[in-house]
Amino acid sequence: MKLHPLAVAVLALTFGAAHADALSPTEQKIVAEVKAHAPQGLELLERSVNINSGTMNHDGVRAVGKLFGEQFAQLGFATRWSDMPAAMQRAGHLIATREGKQGKRLLLIGHLDTVFEKDSTVQLWQRNGDRVRGQGVNDMKGGDVIIVEALRALQRVGALDNTNITIVFSGDEENAGEPIAVSRADMVNAAKRSDIALAFEATVRDKSGRDTGTIGRRSSSSWELKVSGKQGHSSGIFSESAGYGAIYEAARILDGFRQQVIEPDLTFSPGLIVGGTDTTTNALGTTGQAAGKSNVIARSATVEGDLRYLTYEQRDRAHAKMKAIVAQNLPGTSASISFRDAYPPMSPTAGNLAVLKAYSQASQDAGLGEIPALPPGQRGAGDIQFVAPLLDSLDGLGATGNGAHSPDEDLEIASIERATVRIAILLYRLTR
Repeated sequence: MKLHPLAVAVLALTFGAAHADALSPTEQKIVAEVKAHAPQGLELLERSVNINSGTMNHDGVRAVGKLFGEQFAQLGFATRWSDMPAAMQRAGHLIATREGKQGKRLLLIGHLDTVFEKDSTVQLWQRNGDRVRGQGVNDMKGGDVIIVEALRALQRVGALDNTNITIVFSGDEENAGEPIAVSRADMVNAAKRSDIALAFEATVRDKSGRDTGTIGRRSSSSWELKVSGKQGHSSGIFSESAGYGAIYEAARILDGFRQQVIEPDLTFSPGLIVGGTDTTTNALGTTGQAAGKSNVIARSATVEGDLRYLTYEQRDRAHAKMKAIVAQNLPGTSASISFRDAYPPMSPTAGNLAVLKAYSQASQDAGLGEIPALPPGQRGAGDIQFVAPLLDSLDGLGATGNGAHSPDEDLEIASIERATVRIAILLYRLTR
């Protein structure tokens, strides 16, 4: 059996660690630098959180991009701002690069925006002992700071020289601009020039309290169900001439999905339904209107739903089963279903697992414990999914906190140093 190239490297690292059972002298210096400058990292986090950068607050997104761009410039990266076309109504992205020929070519992914728009009443920065609350503090400005501080530690010991690292901080991760092919072009192009992608969404803990790594994330896609029936007097429903009406047919189809399509890591949720004599929904499928009477058989029904899958094979199975159920119409009705993909899946692969093993080894060597894989079904969609089909990838490398996207979003301060130590060692090893 031929091993994946990175898997061979992981085995070599594991073998070496089993004999040395310690960090190298350079790695020990890197860890010392991370710890010595932890207060600087927390200060950077506070500065970034105190700038509102809701996706639609373009000035705020650019301001946070400027703050982080200055950090990367100090570390010898070439930085630029990638504007999006005005019609897309998105601020753009921060790109930072170092050109070198040593070790793996790395792509580091973060995002500048949060779900908290300019009019949000959520407090910006509030420290409570060993925790911090604030807008986007763990999703994902904490992860952005970890990238900066890990690279800063490497630079202080001279380990950034001749490395090849690209950083993409998107400005619209929470609400990606359309068309996706444009809003994610910079990220995809960077992936094509890289060997490994590392993304810094928040670290999730498993049931035993261990920090985890993300080797798979489910897709984000949608479906729309359109159902038609014969309008008529309600007293005639179920008869051969009147049939069952659109609402009964919609109910049959949805219950068919529930009973016949379920499998592990696959979900499909009807989020909006309208039915009656006349129905309409807006172009985004987020609002609808219906008119009807209790004594009139429903003529139309529309359902807008969400579909999440882990692999394209799983998607294709779900699509086929759903279409077959839709086609088995009750008398006097007809129905059709359409699908729309948005975020592709990040399928678990041997290459992704090899990156996780290297990360876990770095953690263990630093005395921070093993890092298991998070079950892929436990994460939603994220930016790394646009590049995961192109190269080995790992996500969930950011800070640890609670309540993301809520007024209670917070972060465990110690998790910044912990994650920065792990990442700094991993980056050092991958770029040797």
